Parts: sequence; C-alpha cells; structure tokens
Amino acid sequence: QVQLVESGGGLVETGGSLRLSCVASGRSCNTCGLGWFRQAHGKEREFVAAVSWNGIGTKYSDSVKGRFTISRDNAKNTVYLQMNSLKPEDTAVYYCAAAPGLPLAYLAHQYGYWGQGTQVTVSS
Repeated sequence: QVQLVESGGGLVETGGSLRLSCVASGRSCNTCGLGWFRQAHGKEREFVAAVSWNGIGTKYSDSVKGRFTISRDNAKNTVYLQMNSLKPEDTAVYYCAAAPGLPLAYLAHQYGYWGQGTQVTVSS
C-alpha cells in the first residue's frame, strides 16, 4: 500500500502561484510513475501532469503546459506541482496519484493509489 498526502492548496488571485506537494509513505514508490489530476465542481476528474520514476520524463495536459511544472524528490518521497499564472478555470480539487510499475502514465485508471486531494481556488 502507498499512502499519499497532498498539501499546499489555497486561495490565490488570478496570475498568482501555488506549489502543491504530495508525500508518499508506506510501500516504496521510487519506481512509481507519479501524477496530478484535478476535479472541478460538477466535472469529471482530468489529468494535469505526470512524471516518470527518475524525474526525467514529464507529460502535461494542454491546458496547463507552459504554466505548471511537475517534479519529484525521491529522497523525500515527494512530488511537487508548481503552478504559475493561475486562472479561475484552474479552480479544482487537486489529487496526487501513484502508478506502481508504470514509468509515465496519464490515464486515471493506470493509477492504483490516490491522495485525498487539496483545494485550489483562483479568484478572478
């Protein structure tokens, strides 16, 4: 089992920045693909970004490319999501997820472990 705990969400104005963190515990996840998803109120959960186990490979949704950066620190069992130039449409609950054995995954069903989520609200 892998437990994931997100932090760093909050309220920010349009154009502002936030950095989300997600700490993994339990079973070692140094070879897991890690990702971030989000779910806005009344909408389906959508892929945001993913990073490979070694931090070299990354993938982003078109809606966040160029504004968000995903990274990981395996020594700290932590994955980060740096979010810049935030827009009101980025408002959502952001979830961290782990995909054991997969180098880079962007489909929700590929992820076996999920955090509880952290709320990000961007005011206009």
